[in-house]
Amino acid sequence: MLPAMLPQPKPGFLEALRAALPKARLLTEPVDTEGYRFDETEFLHPGRPLGVIFPKNTSDVQAIVRLAAAHHIALVPRGAGTGLSGGAIAVEGALTVVMTQMDRIIEIDEANLCAVVQPGVINADLGRAAAAKGLFYAPDPASFETCTIGGNLAENSGGLRCVKYGVTRDAVLALEVVLADGAVIRTGGKTVKDVMGYDLSHLFIGSEGTLGIITEATLRLLPKPAPTLTLLAFFPTVADAGDAVARMTRAGLVPVTLELMDNFTIRAVDGAMRLGLDRDAGAMLMIESDAGGSAAEAELDAATEACQSAHALSVVRSADPAEADWLREARRKAHWSLEQAGAARMDDVGVPRSRVPEMLAAIERVAAARGARIGVFGHVGDGNLHPTYVLDRDDPSAEAQLDAVRGDIYAAALALGGTLSGEHGTGVAKRGYLERQRGVDAVRVMRAVKAALDPLGILNPGKVLA
Repeated sequence: MLPAMLPQPKPGFLEALRAALPKARLLTEPVDTEGYRFDETEFLHPGRPLGVIFPKNTSDVQAIVRLAAAHHIALVPRGAGTGLSGGAIAVEGALTVVMTQMDRIIEIDEANLCAVVQPGVINADLGRAAAAKGLFYAPDPASFETCTIGGNLAENSGGLRCVKYGVTRDAVLALEVVLADGAVIRTGGKTVKDVMGYDLSHLFIGSEGTLGIITEATLRLLPKPAPTLTLLAFFPTVADAGDAVARMTRAGLVPVTLELMDNFTIRAVDGAMRLGLDRDAGAMLMIESDAGGSAAEAELDAATEACQSAHALSVVRSADPAEADWLREARRKAHWSLEQAGAARMDDVGVPRSRVPEMLAAIERVAAARGARIGVFGHVGDGNLHPTYVLDRDDPSAEAQLDAVRGDIYAAALALGGTLSGEHGTGVAKRGYLERQRGVDAVRVMRAVKAALDPLGILNPGKVLA
């Protein structure tokens, strides 16, 4: 449903759109728009769009926004559709604006260690372009081979390297944004430091297209690090793995990657990829270092000591970078592997790193109490876990069971001082919980920001704010 603030749509919008952008690809037949209704979040119920359009430049986006405002038509910005909170699912009667044809890497600026890109650039393509110049783009969501930079910015995506390099917002120097009235603003620039006025870049990052449509980004690059060394440690229980993480944190270790998989996930991944993982282990940690040379060896030596002190069953290191890449791909395929067992709804909660063992224990208690199948994996190095609910697609009670289990896990995360979204965003999936975490007054401020920047309510209505 569109929010009450959106006026009644005026007729003639599609005709005006075709006249203004005759060369733009515009889909209006339901058979053609169906593939743009959903993202990767199971058990959501998107609307049916009025149409789907593919702008090619900022001017196209401006024209679309201005016409939408004039005709009171809602807009849903969308990247590759890999999101996991419903941020880009279709809204009934709205126009979905797919940014994937704006896919130019405009510049790799070696002198200033940054890249200027359009929102449709694939994350991995930017990584490869930077690497060809001896540079490095750090944010790496698990879907990095298919997700777009614009989607990463809209959701403030994370990834496997967050523990050392941070999330998407930590790599942003500037944005170009089309506002709800069609105006174009730029936030920031190529300077390393810039504190003039309000920090508008961070306002738009993670706003899921509800405050403006990002049409260009200037992103921070780093010198390319050394090849990554990888260590796998297997444990009798998830609690033991959590203990190892706590020991590494106390020892001051900051590996580039510190990931966990529980037994359910280990079995799913090994069944799908035939890697020879220890299927009897209660949990596995993947620990990586890009410190290079003896520093990397020392970091993994310290990690090994922490794991062994936490009763690790075995600890193995990759023999070469190719094997490390292969093992890392196994972790990236955790969600996909669990999908082979049923409808897998990946969740996203975060707690302070010291409380990871308590959160893991809480997830196990919820699974047992609810009789639920929950695979747990995630970025334990920064306290971000992905409990993934595996349900029977044909079970009519699956959605109700999902809501009950989610509610219990969210309550546990909040009780531990955590968050209900570490990197997937709020979208539709978690908007009902926003006030519970942030409080009434904080949400009131968010609504005021939304009303100021989008008074007609045409930008991705119903997302983030209920």
